[in-house]
Amino acid sequence: MENKVVLVTGGANGIGKGIAHYLSKGMLVIAADIDENAGFELVSENPLVRFKQLDVTNEQQIISLIEEIKYQHGRLDAVINNAAIADPYNAPLHELDIYDWNKALAVNLTAPMLMAKHTLPLLKETNGCIVNIASTRYLQSEKNTEAYSASKGGIVSLTHALASSLGPEVRVNCISPGWIHTSDEVLREVDHLQHPVGRVGNVDDIASMVGYLISKEAGFITGQNFVIDGGMTKKMIYSE
Repeated sequence: MENKVVLVTGGANGIGKGIAHYLSKGMLVIAADIDENAGFELVSENPLVRFKQLDVTNEQQIISLIEEIKYQHGRLDAVINNAAIADPYNAPLHELDIYDWNKALAVNLTAPMLMAKHTLPLLKETNGCIVNIASTRYLQSEKNTEAYSASKGGIVSLTHALASSLGPEVRVNCISPGWIHTSDEVLREVDHLQHPVGRVGNVDDIASMVGYLISKEAGFITGQNFVIDGGMTKKMIYSE
């Protein structure tokens, strides 16, 4: 992994922050995030990570960032499309504002497409990788989650479409996390025990899979979606 340059969007918070920390152990990581304060905190915790403020819905900002990466580092080996509106809930359908719908799709789905589009020339040069972060909500839902669920379902489909279009030079895969604990909130025993593996997930559960998927050992894997949820989506649950 030495000398590899990796871009992680949404890299200053939550799962993205965990991915940035994990990958920085062996490569140069650029964490891009709209949250500048969180970015400064990330760098203070881990000076190995570079932070760039970025609005992933702004195509010109994406273009400028990629040009900067090319100028400063001369290469890009992987892109982790993690930036997203994390709250899965929206207003009831009869009250759902089209602005909120469009914003969810812009951040969660259109941005990864734009990032793939503009990083493609650099990724082709390195036979690089794209890893998209979706959600187990692409295949199961709660009430009032239409925008988030649709965007994450789109990410899974975008992944195999990109894999077909960009291969063999660039591999594209996807991870669908379940419940991943990213805060200081103390969890209950029932939170852990409802998972078949006996615990809620942590950021390294996702970051380690990202590390594998961008490694040469995963060179025969593309177009795939990996569900990492402690087995929750395999449970059959009915009210008693």
